This record gives sequence, structure tokens and C-alpha cells, in this order.
Amino acid sequence: MITQYTLLSVLVLVVALLISMFRILREYERAVVFLLGRFQTVKGPGLIIIIPIVQQMVRVDLRTIVLDVPTQDLITRDNVSVRVNAVVYFRVLDPQMAINNVENYLEATSQLAQTTLRSVLGQHELDELLAERETLNRDLQSILDQHTDNWGIKIANVEIKHVDISESMVRAMARQAEAERMRRAKVIHATGELEASEKLAEAASVLANQPNALQLRYLQTLTEVASDRTNTLVFPVPMDLINRFAEKPTGKGGDPGQ
Repeated sequence: MITQYTLLSVLVLVVALLISMFRILREYERAVVFLLGRFQTVKGPGLIIIIPIVQQMVRVDLRTIVLDVPTQDLITRDNVSVRVNAVVYFRVLDPQMAINNVENYLEATSQLAQTTLRSVLGQHELDELLAERETLNRDLQSILDQHTDNWGIKIANVEIKHVDISESMVRAMARQAEAERMRRAKVIHATGELEASEKLAEAASVLANQPNALQLRYLQTLTEVASDRTNTLVFPVPMDLINRFAEKPTGKGGDPGQ
């Protein structure tokens, strides 16, 4: 009876070991196989065989991983305190390097992204941080991709999600934008006055050289005044006509008033 139980137990153990030898990996998974603790090969996808006790395997996901970088407090180059968070998209290209060269590639990539975010953005001013996000995203991606190359990881994209600024700084930026709009308005007004003065100088030069043009302008003014239906009527009189009446007659001997 004891012998039968022993044989049955051995049979069950053998069947369990045989079943445990077969592993199924999905299309996006790979198995890093170790033989007696030493790296042997990378297997998958599909059905693979792992010898129990002798071989061990580690599953690696090859899909793109979305890593949310926690909010980081940093000070820009112009001494403004801001809070910035970002998101990193990366995937494993070499499962062997991702397992053998770094203890935990997810945690390592997260920590590297946090430190890189603080160091890179701290070298720029606040205006650059707000207006040049595409350039900063490319710089962050290049630096992260360079550091994670030995880990068998490819950084696909880095995006700065949100830049949080204090209320006092928001009000200061609003005042700055308002002052900038007023400056532009004054410049535009001054430019218009300059152009108008140049055109008036040209018109005065033409009217001075062409008396007939001045007469035509006088008649046009009369037409515009006549079309006005107000009670007040302004009648312009040529200056040369006034000058004739203003001249004083000279008496005998050339003395005026005699």
C-alpha cells in the first residue's frame, strides 16, 4: 500500500513538472531565460519549454509604456519657482539588456526622468518654459534616450503636461502683457503720426507750387460745407483776399496813415 502511494505521488510530481515546462507567451512578450543563473537566450512569443529548477525565465513586456513623471518643484534661470509634471513614452528594444543591465528598468527610467526634468528646465527662463515646449520636449527626449541606451530602452516621446505658477506671478505676467500691448499701441500711433506728417508735407509742397490746386481744394471744401445741414455755416475765405483788405494805404511822402 505504501509503495502504491509513493508511485502515485511520484507520478503526480512528474506530471506537474511536465506541465510546468510549457509556457505560453503573448505576441508582445519575451522571456529572458537563465540556465543555472547564467543568461542563456531570449525566447518567445508562442509556446516555449522551460526546464524546471535548471532554467528560470523573466517576462518582459515590449509594448510602449506610459510613465507619468510626478510633479517636480524647480526654480528657473530667472529665479521663478514653478511646479512641472510630464509624461514619458518608452518601450523595451532589448530584453536582455533591460533585465541584465539594470535592476528595475521601470523605476530607473522614472527616477532618471525626474532628475532630468529638474536639471534641464532649471536652465531656462520662465518665458522659454511657457513658449518653447516643443524644443524642451525634444531636449528631454534626447537626453533620456542617450542615458537609457545601455538599458535596451528607447524613449519615444516626452511631453511636458502642466506648468503651475503662483498667483502673484500670474498677476505680474498679466501686468507685463498689458504694458506690452500699451507700448505697441503707442508705437503704432506714433508711426501713424509720422506717416501723416510726411503726407501733409508733400501735400503742402504740391499746393504751394500749384495755385490752381489750392483753388480746387477751396471749391471742394465749399461743396462739403454746403452739404452739412447744421445751423452753423463756416465759409472759408482765401488768405490772399484778406491780405488785400488788410494792406494800409500810404500817403504822400511815403508815410503811412497820411
